[in-house]
Amino acid sequence: MRVIIKYLVGSARAARSVLLYLFPHPEMAYATGRRRFLSLPAVQPGGEVSPAALSHSLACLADEILALRNATFPVHRRNAREAIRQVSAIREFLADVAPASLPASAAVALSELHITLQKLANLLRDCARPGARLWVLMHSEQVSNDFRALIKSVGTALDVVLPLSATDASPEVKELVRLVAEQAWKAEVGTVPADALTARNVESAIVHFENGIAPDPIDLEQIMEHLRIRSWIDCNEEILFLEDLSSSSAEDIDVVEQKEAALLGGLTALMVYCRVTVFDAGDDRKSGEANQQKAPPRTMNQVMNLDDLRCPISYEMMLDPVTIATGHTYGRASISKWFKSGSLTCPVTGEKLTDATFVPNSSVRYLVEQLYRSNNLPIPEPSSRQRNSSKSAVTTPDSTAAAKATMMVAAFLVSKLASSSTRREQRKAASEIRKLTKSNVFNRACMVNAGAVPWLLHLLSSREASTEDNAVAALLNLSKHPSGGRAIVDAGGLGVVVDVIRVALKVESQQNAAAILFYLSSMEDCPAEIGNMPDAIPTLVELVREGSYRGKKNAVVTLFGLLLCHSNRIKILEAGAVPALIALLPIQERGDIASDAVAVLAKISEEPDGAAAIVSCADGIPRLVEFFRTTGSRSGRENCVSALLSMCVHGGAEVVSPLSQMPALMPALYSLVTEGSPRAGKKARLLIDRIHLLDEQGWPAMAPSSVQDHGVVHAQ
Repeated sequence: MRVIIKYLVGSARAARSVLLYLFPHPEMAYATGRRRFLSLPAVQPGGEVSPAALSHSLACLADEILALRNATFPVHRRNAREAIRQVSAIREFLADVAPASLPASAAVALSELHITLQKLANLLRDCARPGARLWVLMHSEQVSNDFRALIKSVGTALDVVLPLSATDASPEVKELVRLVAEQAWKAEVGTVPADALTARNVESAIVHFENGIAPDPIDLEQIMEHLRIRSWIDCNEEILFLEDLSSSSAEDIDVVEQKEAALLGGLTALMVYCRVTVFDAGDDRKSGEANQQKAPPRTMNQVMNLDDLRCPISYEMMLDPVTIATGHTYGRASISKWFKSGSLTCPVTGEKLTDATFVPNSSVRYLVEQLYRSNNLPIPEPSSRQRNSSKSAVTTPDSTAAAKATMMVAAFLVSKLASSSTRREQRKAASEIRKLTKSNVFNRACMVNAGAVPWLLHLLSSREASTEDNAVAALLNLSKHPSGGRAIVDAGGLGVVVDVIRVALKVESQQNAAAILFYLSSMEDCPAEIGNMPDAIPTLVELVREGSYRGKKNAVVTLFGLLLCHSNRIKILEAGAVPALIALLPIQERGDIASDAVAVLAKISEEPDGAAAIVSCADGIPRLVEFFRTTGSRSGRENCVSALLSMCVHGGAEVVSPLSQMPALMPALYSLVTEGSPRAGKKARLLIDRIHLLDEQGWPAMAPSSVQDHGVVHAQ
């Protein structure tokens, strides 16, 4: 298994080769890809396939279907049992008859059965799929029609087409096949009254939302019980499925999906409402926090080695894998960020690329999804769903019901924060707000308008780690919304957030608190207000020195935002930011944080005191030069040459002389002139001229103000 995974991950061509080996015809390889839910594609066996080969393939298909005998079918249970019963009889026939004894005339019937069983396997998997119960229920008419057609198709193939008398099957098995064929025509296939009633109750609940009325809790509990959704985790699984279905539909929009968009939005809102209200008091298992982790649970390591399915850049599971020109596969978000930083190379091999294109690797994605499903785990969203950012950051829901349901949920959760007498309920409310505002702009606006910010800030004083963690993460999500950031400032939250950076109970809380300051620093007047707090800048600098990787990164980018306010420059220098930033530049440091640090140093070096602070660091210039030579980041190289040029302008021969004695610098500068952007090339030429002038004539007088005249504009 692991060999196959490596084969699939290592090369897009290899993935195609495996598929073509399993399915010799191109259309068969296509059929193995990601299909739409409740669609029933099937591959027509070739006319040259022998009855014996068809018999063997049918047996494998039948075994797959019979493996679902113990699956839970909350909806269409009767239809599923009837279909499985028929397949069981077919399997018994295939086991009893010798494949070599099948006459050539059996090929037609076996081909028809093969197509039917392919479709039946897909339909049964969809009906048994965890998280899909509500969606299957609301498409009961379509599902019933599919079951009816497939069961009748089995009867036709067995009764009319299959030359049963020409086989060597035992009389008992032949009689069983005749009985199954007869019953297939008589079987009552359709939507049972209980399913139909529950579907009507769901529609009624959605109408209630549209009218701004909360559904009856008893009705909601009856819906959940019929669907066997009995816990927070079950309910969340339904939500994850509906969100994934919505994202998949957005990639291939047609008239049908446009009509169903409102239904998807309404059903998702209904399940969110149930997750928050129906399971609020009785289901405290895990509190959903385990589902917030990006990495899969540890128990999956007992099933298979996951390293082959992790992105080589982020080391996270490749939920959205893409393959670049070298044949290596990465997570879409990670490789997109790599290319966006200016690194037009393969991260694994270092090979230079001619362009930054990539293609989805559906084979690897299928393996990852199967891995989650085989362990009864919900498939989480990719960390950054590039393919459908408009859906994940939706500003307006797809339906009135979804919008009004979200407002009700927000009001309910804020009331829990404000009035709950127990930390457990407050923690659960904060956790729900955290999940709902992770990527949805409309949800953020609803939470801010409902007054969530002051109560979340109040929870930051909690000495319970999980409560603090959920509250900080929720505030981080809300700070990304303009009204949310303003609400944090107006509620006096700046000091509270800084305190969390200093004394957080969890590293994650410290990291998220620094990220909140980053988003707030982009607001007008906020950089000055943050800088005026005595502890804010020293706390950030200390985080750069001693924090975790993500904590350091968040602190660095926040310092860059604070530098946009001129009065903060001296405070940042006095806090010792320059040595802390220089310390992030060793070769072994991960490149993105080093690039961020260089951007801050370039900004600091614009003024004489900042340039002097960098020069005064014993290893400041050597580390900058080494980073410039070794980094693959375009913005990092441009910011680095900007910093060096500013230091030359402000520091004169004291800076240029050491640079002229570094022979490895000049080739890197010439490379930037020829391969970099026009702006970066101009800066590199200016720096080369300064070094040559020192060698030939001595350092010329140059006013610090002339930095602007020579186009030293720092890359962001």
